[in-house]
Amino acid sequence: MSNNEIKNICCIGAGYVGGPTMAVIAKYCPEIQINVVDTNKERISAWNHKELSNLPVYEPGLAQIISTIRGKNLHFSCEIQKHISEADMIFISVNTPTKTKGIGAGEASDLKWVELCARQVSHYSKGHTIVVEKSTLPVRTAEVIKNILDNSVSQTKKDERIAKTFDVLSNPEFLSEGTAIRDLESPDRVLIGGDNKKAINILSKIYLSWVPKHKVLHTNIWSSELAKLTANAFLAQRISAINSIAALCETTGADVREVARAIGSDTRIGEKFLDSSPGFGGSCFKKDILNLVYLAKYFGLPQVADFWQGVVELNNWHQKRISKLIVNKLFGTLSGKKIIILGFAFKANTNDTRESAAIQICKDLMQEGAILHIHDPKVQSSQICIDLNANLIDENDQRVNSENNNVWIEVKDIYHSFIDADAIVLLTNWEEYSSINWELASTKMRRPGWIFDARSIVNQEDLANLDLNFWRVGDGSLN
Repeated sequence: MSNNEIKNICCIGAGYVGGPTMAVIAKYCPEIQINVVDTNKERISAWNHKELSNLPVYEPGLAQIISTIRGKNLHFSCEIQKHISEADMIFISVNTPTKTKGIGAGEASDLKWVELCARQVSHYSKGHTIVVEKSTLPVRTAEVIKNILDNSVSQTKKDERIAKTFDVLSNPEFLSEGTAIRDLESPDRVLIGGDNKKAINILSKIYLSWVPKHKVLHTNIWSSELAKLTANAFLAQRISAINSIAALCETTGADVREVARAIGSDTRIGEKFLDSSPGFGGSCFKKDILNLVYLAKYFGLPQVADFWQGVVELNNWHQKRISKLIVNKLFGTLSGKKIIILGFAFKANTNDTRESAAIQICKDLMQEGAILHIHDPKVQSSQICIDLNANLIDENDQRVNSENNNVWIEVKDIYHSFIDADAIVLLTNWEEYSSINWELASTKMRRPGWIFDARSIVNQEDLANLDLNFWRVGDGSLN
């Protein structure tokens, strides 16, 4: 790298963060060659597929950007060694799942992929390289990366021909899936943490190609890492808080939408993240809160750990509450009953199902013997099979009416699926569900037919004079 100019970027990880982020950088920085690399050959193939509808990540506006810059200054490849060696700047954007065993199991992040990336960078990089943490990481992860890279420097410093130097920066993403492109193009803030002011300014210059200067914030590296975890924890806390009030509304005759409107108009609180729902999901909220729980315990702050643990437990309770309510409303048994599930992604405008509330709710209903017919406009049936650990079958399959609880049916025609349905459960706030003709639906369903609206999508006036029972999250007037 010369004259502080970045000419070549390598992003390790072609997932929900790496792909969209690099696409937007490539759009606004045409002078920089960007290579997104991944070991997953199928994923890379999907990014390079000529049919833009086959991209592995669905985000409104992403396909349009990819169509104009792919093959020009944005490339997707499995040649990790090659592109690390050519890069002036490397973004680490790999998955950091919660550990399933060992110390911190169930709470701490598993950093094996981050460590692997750091070792690849230390081995294959040349000259000076700026390494940027983009994955959501626990506090002091940069220290791990720096130790690995510093060891690489000490091993090669005697040979000037291959001498290596590194700067490590934290640049957490604050993307909301479903609006990721909008969040990238018009962010609330861009946070860059690090020790070297020169390296921070070099990364800042990239973002300043389209982001106003006052929105680019500089911190030390530890504050940057903790800010990401804290932001997600605060947002998740609001979701759990309003869902707890929704349960109270249902038992007292209040309406959570009216309560949310009243408190949201308080400028100290604001109206965002006050929509009651089946609970928070996605790749970050639960994982980041559990990271805070682990950190609090590690540093001897049990009361802090208990506080944040309560947010997760309330979210789990709320999902179970919805499942139990459906069973109770349908006379205490779902055995052999046809239940239509509308929406499987954790929110609208994404094909991401990680930690989706629909997973636990569907598993609960299947365990009760329900025959699930599931529709989602963007989630692949193969992903639903993985999430539910269940087999996809045809509606004419003889297993439909058996006691086999590990099967489900894909809905391709929503109105056809309503035939003889006992209940319809809305779990994702896709726009197309808000325009369903409920009068037509009511003529197809079995009686007594139920609509369970966990997203406040249905206009109650559309159900007037229809022979349908209706439940909406947080609406006590319906009891």
